[in-house]
Amino acid sequence: MAKEYNLKINGTDYNVLIGQAEATSMEVEVNGTLYVVEIDRPLKPTAKIHPPVAAPVNAVGAPVVSKPAAAGGAGVTVKSPLPGVILSVDVAVGETVKAGQKLVVLEAMKMENSIEATCDGKITAVKVVKGDSVLEGAELIIIG
Repeated sequence: MAKEYNLKINGTDYNVLIGQAEATSMEVEVNGTLYVVEIDRPLKPTAKIHPPVAAPVNAVGAPVVSKPAAAGGAGVTVKSPLPGVILSVDVAVGETVKAGQKLVVLEAMKMENSIEATCDGKITAVKVVKGDSVLEGAELIIIG
């Protein structure tokens, strides 16, 4: 992105366009003439601004939204420890599980993570399906 300046030096007007800058040089156009200017000390790197990341969507393209637990809800909510994609859901509503039993496999940062039950109980809700993209803290399973 070029920056343009109108400068007056000793009564003379100059139209200066600062173009591409490298660590030790930059392109400068003065009144239509292009110069490559060497810089006596390296430029400080500037932070790159990245556009916001789109919200995750499930297999059918709908946004993945974590729904709040029901008020007064007895039960334990198993949440995603990090953002990723659901590779498998290994339980169903009504199934009885033991603490440490695998509930969901989550792929995050190219690694498969087994999400396990934190307590014994009965599955009262499954909030995700295979292929869903989830954010950190998203509800996955509710154990009643």
